[in-house]
Amino acid sequence: MSSLAYRPAARTRVLVREVMNSPVINAEPNETIVQISGKMVASNVGSIMIFQNDSPIGIVTEGDIVRKVVTRDISPSKLAAKDIMSTPVHMIESEMEITEAARTMRKFGVKRLGVVCKTRLVGIISITDILTVTPELFDILSEKTYVLTGQATRVPSYLAGYCDACN
Repeated sequence: MSSLAYRPAARTRVLVREVMNSPVINAEPNETIVQISGKMVASNVGSIMIFQNDSPIGIVTEGDIVRKVVTRDISPSKLAAKDIMSTPVHMIESEMEITEAARTMRKFGVKRLGVVCKTRLVGIISITDILTVTPELFDILSEKTYVLTGQATRVPSYLAGYCDACN
């Protein structure tokens, strides 16, 4: 047996399914913006997926409500989800890496993607979800770089204070 202890490789991949939000909060196209906003607040989410015949046809986000209702001084009880929803809903497979999700968001200029598994909508991933795990990814990559280059993981430094042994 080798004197080197087995050490699993550092994990550098994070999949969409690991950071997505699920279940998807949804509404119907004829629900008012008041109803949609109420669902957002009750569920503590920033978007509601709009479904028709069990298929997502659009998404209403907090940004949609601000840009398309509030700034135009329109009564939210007079508008339906179908009047302000963003469409089409851009999707990503649950097994894709979050870096691909970020690229897709940038490509389409959106902050949220529907997450599908075998053609079924199973969640939503937002730019905030990706940013939440980014610091840990930087730490992992930094540590892996140190290991691969043979550098110490920490820069040696002197401690100030009293020694327990000699005071």
